[in-house]
Amino acid sequence: MDTRESKTPEEKKAHLTEERLPEDFAHPEPDAEQPEAKRSPKGVHWLVLGVAILAGIFLITLLVSRLGG
Repeated sequence: MDTRESKTPEEKKAHLTEERLPEDFAHPEPDAEQPEAKRSPKGVHWLVLGVAILAGIFLITLLVSRLGG
């Protein structure tokens, strides 16, 4: 992350040029600085689903034990 306060005139011009260009939604490409955007999730959605199911089972069990006891 760039934490400098001031930019050189060239950096200001490059920033303004990048901001003015419309985003190309027809051909989206991940940023070169973000290698994680290029990788596929490789089963992360199954992990999220599994955690959600386990959390649901835990909450239902907790609710049933509170109401039944």
